[in-house]
Formats: sequence, C-alpha cells, structure tokens
Amino acid sequence: MAENRIPRDTQNRAQAERPQQWKPPELLPEPVVEEGFSYRWIRVAILNKDDPRNVSVKLREGWEPVTLEEQPQMKLFVDRSSSKGGNIEIGGLMLCKTPTELVKQRNNYYANQSARQTESVDNSFMRQSDPRMPLFKERKSTSSFGRGS
Repeated sequence: MAENRIPRDTQNRAQAERPQQWKPPELLPEPVVEEGFSYRWIRVAILNKDDPRNVSVKLREGWEPVTLEEQPQMKLFVDRSSSKGGNIEIGGLMLCKTPTELVKQRNNYYANQSARQTESVDNSFMRQSDPRMPLFKERKSTSSFGRGS
C-alpha cells in the first residue's frame, strides 16, 4: 500500500493556492524604505497653487525631501512639470523622509497632549455634582457598519 504514495518533495502547493485577487492600484507609489527612516507625502501645492506655508512647517518639523538619486525607481512617476527639480513630486505631493526616532517622539508628544486635555475635561466635568444626576466616566466607544439592530 505504501508504494502508491507520491513523495512530498514532488508535490507542488501552487495548485492548491487561491488565485490572486484584483485590487485597485495605490494612488501614490511606495518608496523603498531605508532602515531607520519614515516616509511621508507632504503637500506642496493645492489646486495648482503652491503651498509654501505647509512645506515650511514640515521642513521645520524635520522632514527632508527625498531626491531621485535616493529613489531612482520613482523616476517614471514624477511629474514633468514639477517645480522642485531633483525631488520626487507627484500631483502636488512631495516625498519626504525623517528619522523614525523623530516620528516616535512626535507621536508621544501628541499622545501626552491628548491625555492631558482628556484629564482636564474629566476633572472639570466630574466637579459638577448633583445627587439626582450621578456622573460616570466610561471610556468605551463602538462603531458598526451596515444595518443597525
């Protein structure tokens, strides 16, 4: 009975795998990620008008433009009419990078700001006390899609 078996090393799993499903393309191409850096598309123009204020703020936050020399595979996607020569700009957005550590520090800063504001609102809200209307602090939210029950 054992002679009728097919050796495992001759079996191919490709036949058992699902066919790849179609999905819509991404609007912006993904850069090849350099270790230790985070990437982001920064708005440089809106409705064909430059937005120097937004660019200035992002540059002061630590974002720096990515050049075509750093990401040569993006050459096909770059707008020919881009005013920022050498940078990767697509549809009014410019690819920028910053050290990942800086992104973590920024996220922690805003998380702390949010926590302090929430605590302040809670303290102010809980100070109001009326025995006829007791107050409760519940930090739970839900979201659902489709028909409600």
